[in-house]
Amino acid sequence: MAMEVESQRSPPNRGNEMNKYLMTSFKFLNYSAMLITSVIYPLLFRLYYIHGGQRKWFTSWLQTSAWPLTLIPLAASAPPRTNQPPPKLWISTPPVVVACSLLGILIGLVDFLYAYAAAYLPVSTSSIILSTQLAFTALFAFLVTRQKFTAFSVNAVVLLMTSSVLLGLNANGDRPEGVSKGKYLLGFFLLLLASALYGLFLPLLELTYNKAKHAVCYTMAMEVQLLIGFFATAFCTVGMIANNDFHVIEREAQEFGLGELKYYMIVTWSSIVCDILFIAIVGTVFYGSALLSGIIFSFSTPIIEVFAVIFLDESFSSAKGVALVLSFWGFAYYFYGEYKMSKKKSPVVVEPVHEDS
Repeated sequence: MAMEVESQRSPPNRGNEMNKYLMTSFKFLNYSAMLITSVIYPLLFRLYYIHGGQRKWFTSWLQTSAWPLTLIPLAASAPPRTNQPPPKLWISTPPVVVACSLLGILIGLVDFLYAYAAAYLPVSTSSIILSTQLAFTALFAFLVTRQKFTAFSVNAVVLLMTSSVLLGLNANGDRPEGVSKGKYLLGFFLLLLASALYGLFLPLLELTYNKAKHAVCYTMAMEVQLLIGFFATAFCTVGMIANNDFHVIEREAQEFGLGELKYYMIVTWSSIVCDILFIAIVGTVFYGSALLSGIIFSFSTPIIEVFAVIFLDESFSSAKGVALVLSFWGFAYYFYGEYKMSKKKSPVVVEPVHEDS
């Protein structure tokens, strides 16, 4: 009987196996790119401020100004030429374009809040504050996309928020030289607000995919990233013009502590790294979820902490240590909750498709 059943099975589809392998490899590349760039970009921005950079709208603009680079993965994702009618050059519908314009303005505001806060906070502190975006993402994912909110998620939110409160109470302990307590606290609360708005952005991005009338594919995900980057850059460009930043960049480069060449290297790589990060974020939300993006972003926190101490010579106080432990504790609660939820889900059985003869 076993022989009969075995003989009735269809031969393995090697094409599907290859596609599955490529998809897994692409996901790994996408998630790895997000983790690596999440570590690099705050170090580059802090390096800019430490050695004399002062233009906050300019650093906001840098975070999305390399949006034309998105054309590379967008072109690569285009379907191959066949004898079939040529595909549409643009598949995003007008409602998606409108949604992306609003999301772009939101990201532009987040960029400015982060740029402002980064001028007054050490990287080791700002990374812990930014890790709270996982809590905000979980909350807004529940409200916007109806993501389930479990007891483990609640515990994670409480622990992550407690870590931020602890850092706020220790404001005098790690203030950079020349930064007043008032500016430090302003940077602290602006960064917390940026974290909350970014936590709102991820579920809204996922909602945009869910509400799209066109079948969502990677090409559309890259179109969404292109639109968001364009509108965010336009928003920050207006701020740069109002603040007269374009006219002082050359002078700032000449007075930069590390020299003019390294100034342009830092700002150029900051822009490129941030665009790679946003491409990876969009891909992570597309292939995974908003919460997965939040998890990867938060997971970079301890790595940033170590690099900030090594490369920027920042102090690591006992309060930061306790805050980091609380953050780890919150991550562990969240991961364990996700694991428990995944174990409860029933496996999906895919019936084989038989072609008609």
